[in-house]
Amino acid sequence: MMLRKLLTQSSSRRLLSSGTPFFSKTSLSPFSSLSSSPEPPSSENSTVEHVEHPGTTISVDRSALYNPPDHSHESKPDSELVKHLKSIIKFRGGPISVAEYMEEVLTNPKAGFYMNRDVFGAQGDFITSPEVSQMFGEMIGVWTVCVWEQMGRPERVNLVELGPGRGTLMADLLRGTSKFKNFTESLHLHLVECSPALQKLQYQNLKCTDESDSEKKAISSLAGTPVHWHATLEEVPSGVPTLIIAHEFYDALPVHQFQKSSRGWCEKMVDVGEDSQFRFVLSPQPTPAALYLMKRCTWATPEEREKLEHVEISPKSMDLTKEIAKRIGSDGGGALIIDYGMDGIISDSLQAIRKHKFVNILDDPGSADLSAYVDFPSIKHTSEEASENVSVHGPMTQSQFLGSLGINFRVDALLQNCDDDQAESLRAGYWQLVGDGEAPFWEGPDEQTPIGMGTRYLAMAIVNKNQGVPAPFQ
Repeated sequence: MMLRKLLTQSSSRRLLSSGTPFFSKTSLSPFSSLSSSPEPPSSENSTVEHVEHPGTTISVDRSALYNPPDHSHESKPDSELVKHLKSIIKFRGGPISVAEYMEEVLTNPKAGFYMNRDVFGAQGDFITSPEVSQMFGEMIGVWTVCVWEQMGRPERVNLVELGPGRGTLMADLLRGTSKFKNFTESLHLHLVECSPALQKLQYQNLKCTDESDSEKKAISSLAGTPVHWHATLEEVPSGVPTLIIAHEFYDALPVHQFQKSSRGWCEKMVDVGEDSQFRFVLSPQPTPAALYLMKRCTWATPEEREKLEHVEISPKSMDLTKEIAKRIGSDGGGALIIDYGMDGIISDSLQAIRKHKFVNILDDPGSADLSAYVDFPSIKHTSEEASENVSVHGPMTQSQFLGSLGINFRVDALLQNCDDDQAESLRAGYWQLVGDGEAPFWEGPDEQTPIGMGTRYLAMAIVNKNQGVPAPFQ
């Protein structure tokens, strides 16, 4: 009965935040040769550069690099972030890891990509599922209510979102569940966000007001829910059941890249060439991060290991997963991870996106998003190693996940209360969320419809064993 109410209740708020073609992080061929860019090659830049190193050769295929129309090869003054990166390399006396480069580019306090502006939506650099349609956040709300029921309806729950973006997902979740007072009154919302600019957007979109008490907490008027902000998950109070949402969060965590060479596995690094431009090089000897490589490869089959030429590993993803598993194992609750990735070992997926187009990873750092495919088997194994009190379910495709939770019933209910233009936008948004997967009950609106996220995004749940199997993984 509760699920039926969640899925069929109409809403007077927006039906869809976009009805126009969009760019998602997954509209690409899985992997490129050296993570440059998977855009179709053009005859103007189809050159291959061979970078020599002791004992090996890196072949950098530049034929797939996308050069924006306003791109210029003329020298220009270095940005503050470029100067900072070059100073790190100079101080070290050698190159830095791809992971360190990625972390600086995305979250440098002064000039990181996420730190000082809104990067989402048609006017930003890419569009995520919550910005496509309100139904995505509503379905996540259905999932949280189901897990809350399985926990025995606790009177207090920490609802945590990692990397909330604009706060769109959480706003839709709170609106969608607002009629279930026992649930919303139990919630204490904790947003893990390091960007001051995005914190302000989240405050606005959750319609927060400051509460003048000693805690100096905010209250979201969408459901009367207390809201707190934190820089890391470790800062979120423990000791009560916790629901954690990680949507497109893992893909932004730094990755180390390794490449097989004549002297074994070497780490790919970022250095400054004689022309003062950033370039990729290989480490001359094993690095400390190689320990993670050996551990990760034990989870792959011998056949997989034999075929590998490149490997990506994210130690920070492992550390985050350990924290999540230990918290859920001790406090109860569950975590939902939705991201684009693979149910297998990741080879070479790092990509850069600027203004909805792929660009060179090393071009103008700080102006483009960097992300990598999520290694779901790594999340599963790390969770099970971290706590014997959790069970891991999935991954399943986003289309399966949303379809099993009832998005088809929800879109049908919304279509009963909208005009023709809204209905067209609603269908387009629905297709973008579940298209190219198992859930759709009609074909895409037309041939120009972007490839859907249905199979490119995967969903995985980590829950306390005492709660049974979470919906919709039964």
